[in-house]
Parts: sequence; structure tokens; C-alpha cells
Amino acid sequence: MRNQRMAHRFRLSIGMVLVLVAALGSFYLLELMNRAGEEMQADLQANEPDYIIENFSFVRMSKEGKPSYIIAGDKLTHRPIDDSSEIDKPRVRSLSGENPPMEILAKRARVDDANSRVTLHGNVTIDRAAGKDVQSLHLATEKLVIFPDEDRMETDRPVRLKLGESTATANSMRANNATRQLHLEGAGTLVLPPRAQ
Repeated sequence: MRNQRMAHRFRLSIGMVLVLVAALGSFYLLELMNRAGEEMQADLQANEPDYIIENFSFVRMSKEGKPSYIIAGDKLTHRPIDDSSEIDKPRVRSLSGENPPMEILAKRARVDDANSRVTLHGNVTIDRAAGKDVQSLHLATEKLVIFPDEDRMETDRPVRLKLGESTATANSMRANNATRQLHLEGAGTLVLPPRAQ
């Protein structure tokens, strides 16, 4: 009988130790989950915008102190975590001095890398009227990356271009306005007007 009581107490003690270990394990797991939740909440708060501007206009000046380009839009949302800005319905107007201004429109844009890269998305169009030494220009694509300080742009999406009376299509494009170089890549078409007599 005494051995049965000892065996019963031993089994009871083992059971209590197992329950205690399971409780401590559950507590530890709950603590880990709470910490992960707090870290996720902190990350979400860090990615919250620090300011939002409705119907804004931003003028970038050149090194000579003259307006270089104007970025405007319906809404600008700045995120401090990566110092980027998101723009709804951006409008970019390039003011390059001797050439006619270039107008760029899109559905949305992201400005990052200390305002040195603007990525436009959705119905991107560029229009420039003809000028003294330049032909009229119309470009259409779904995505365009502009590097305003370097005066160049590129896209890895299909592009349609009309320069004067010439038209071209391609799968991607790189253009450098400073050097007047345009690279159209991939399958496409080029239609040139007949030469003047």
C-alpha cells in the first residue's frame, strides 16, 4: 500500500512537472509573439507618412539659380523611413532655357534617392512643342524613370515615340537629353517621312 502511494505521488509529481514545463513554454512563446508584434507595430509606425500635401508645386533650381523644372500634383505623401515621396497625378514641367518646355504627365510617381530619381507609372506621356532647333515630341509608355539632375530618362516597358513627322515603337528606351542620344531597344518599328525635295 505504501508503495502504491509512493508510485501515485511519483506519477502525480511527474505530471505536475510536465504541466509546469508546458506552462513555462507557453509563456515563453507568448512573450516571443508579443515582442514580434511590438516590432511589427514599430515598423508600421516608422513607415507612416510624416507629412501629406494636397495640390502642391515644387520648383527645382539649377546651379545657376534659374528654375530647372517644376513638379506638381494632386497629393504628395512623404515617408521618412526611406526619405521617399509618392505623388498622385504628377505633372512635371522641364524648363531648359533655349528649348520649349517639356510636359510630363502620369497617374502616380515615386521620388527617391534625394530627389534625384522620379519613377512615373500609369499612362505616362511626354509632350514638347517644336522650337527653333528642335522638332515636336510626343512619347507614351506605362513606366518611365527620370533622372532630372542628369537630364536623362529610361523605361523597360514598350514605348511609342513621335518626333516631328517620324514615329517609332520599341520594347524599351534610354534617352539622354544632354547628349541628344536616344536608344530604342527590342522589336519595334520606325517610320520616317519622305525627304523634302
